[in-house]
Parts: sequence; structure tokens; C-alpha cells
Amino acid sequence: MSVNIAETFELLFDKNNKVAYRALQELQKESAETDCVYPYMDKLSDMLDSDNSYVRTRGLTLLAYNAKWDKDYKIDEIIDKYLRHITDVKPITARQCIKLLPIIAKYKPELRNDIISALHKANICIYDDSMRPLVCKDIQKALKEIQGL
Repeated sequence: MSVNIAETFELLFDKNNKVAYRALQELQKESAETDCVYPYMDKLSDMLDSDNSYVRTRGLTLLAYNAKWDKDYKIDEIIDKYLRHITDVKPITARQCIKLLPIIAKYKPELRNDIISALHKANICIYDDSMRPLVCKDIQKALKEIQGL
């Protein structure tokens, strides 16, 4: 069964989060195997500005999964915007962003220093006491993974 990328991409914005999440999983799977989602990099980048944290998270995820196809340096152009989500207003989105950074670092070695620096500088005091240790742990884990590349 082949996936219609254009249709599936539109589903990322579905009001029903289950539908949107399924679309994300589908596109993630495709991105792991082929560069068919890569033409949507600019749209994915725009998703990082969404008011909806789910949409931001989906954008972050698919950008990371397409890092290995990034022959046009799209991620390099938006890395600062991407790294701002290390301290996204929603801690869940921040955690997802942090967990994805080793994938970008793996395929974009020229961005490793920027990523490491952003992780070190992240001010996680903005999160409440229940989330702070989790975000801190995610950062430590991501740094360890990136340094092991």
C-alpha cells in the first residue's frame, strides 16, 4: 500500500489528534525509508510556529526524521528556530524536541556544536517542579547520545 504523501501531510493538521497522530506515524515511517516527505521541509518548518503544541511536535519530529535527506541544508537554515523548542512553553513538546536532537546531530554533524551548546544553555527553570527533572534527564541523555556519535 503506497501512501499519498500530500493527503497524509494534510492530515497532520486534523482536529482529531488520533487521525493526525496516525498521519505522523505514517510519514515518520516513510521518512525513515525514503525522501518522499523531504519536499515538505518548508511546511514542516512553518509548523514550528503553530499555536498548537501538537502541530509543533509533529513538525519537530518530521524535520528530524528528514535530516538524513537534507541535501539543501534546510535544517541548517532553521536550526535556531528548531532549538528554541528545547524550552517550548509546553514541556511535552520540549521533551520531544530534546529526544529528537540526536537524530539531527547524527545526520548533520556540522550542527552538533550548535545543538550541544543550546542544550547546555537551556533554561529549564521555566518548568514546574514535576517536569523539570524529566526535562533535565532528557537533556543529559541527548548530550550523552550526541557525544557518543
